[in-house]
Amino acid sequence: MVADPTRPLVVMALPQEGGALFESAQVPVLYTGVGKINAAYHLTLRLADYRARNLPLPLVVNFGTAGSAHFERGQLVSCNTFVQRDMDASPLGFEPGATPFDPTPNVLRFPSLATHLPEAICGTGDSFATSHVETHFGVVDMEAYALAKICLLQGARFGCIKFVTDGADDGAAEAWQETVGHAAERFLELYQGLR
Repeated sequence: MVADPTRPLVVMALPQEGGALFESAQVPVLYTGVGKINAAYHLTLRLADYRARNLPLPLVVNFGTAGSAHFERGQLVSCNTFVQRDMDASPLGFEPGATPFDPTPNVLRFPSLATHLPEAICGTGDSFATSHVETHFGVVDMEAYALAKICLLQGARFGCIKFVTDGADDGAAEAWQETVGHAAERFLELYQGLR
């Protein structure tokens, strides 16, 4: 179902990241599921639906959770740079993060949605990070790079706000489960400021 194209399209991996609160406020949410493939697939389908109805593409806003060794748990950050942290074809002579033979830049940049928040580079990978050693990523997640790439390829605007749930360390899984529910109100407040 295509929502009002004048409103941002909210994208979350999971309902646990704030969906129930958004739904009670009558804000439609596209849930993609976890990981880059699910994120790319579901966002591509939704944007194709807009095009099929001859509607302009909306601003795509990813609200989600992330781990960080740099930001405190419970902090919101605005991601403006996106890299695939688990793409490594360096034995073939490619820089880490670069997809071999793909003309798409390996670092994607979009304007910050919330300039009052600290900005972060988001490293996306298909693993739940429990040993965040990549110091150049402010946060790590599992979907944002894929969503950013689809928006770049489709010509849609993209913004991303992450709620830091854990330290991307050996306590990350437990911390994520304890903290994920605290993101919803903060995300909804930001969303209402976008309209």
